[in-house]
Amino acid sequence: MSQIVVTQKRSLIGQSEANQRVVKGLGLGRIGKTKTHKDNNCIRGMINKVKHLVSYELKA
Repeated sequence: MSQIVVTQKRSLIGQSEANQRVVKGLGLGRIGKTKTHKDNNCIRGMINKVKHLVSYELKA
């Protein structure tokens, strides 16, 4: 199964509580922090919701 590497690129200051919870749910919290997750619909949906705050790349 492939994986997704997610990196936080922008601050959570001024963001809605919902967006902050999604970023925390991805295991992030500081700019530059990176986490690896399994590639599934749940993680993709979370990334899509906060795509303006994070960057991601697919890993084989």
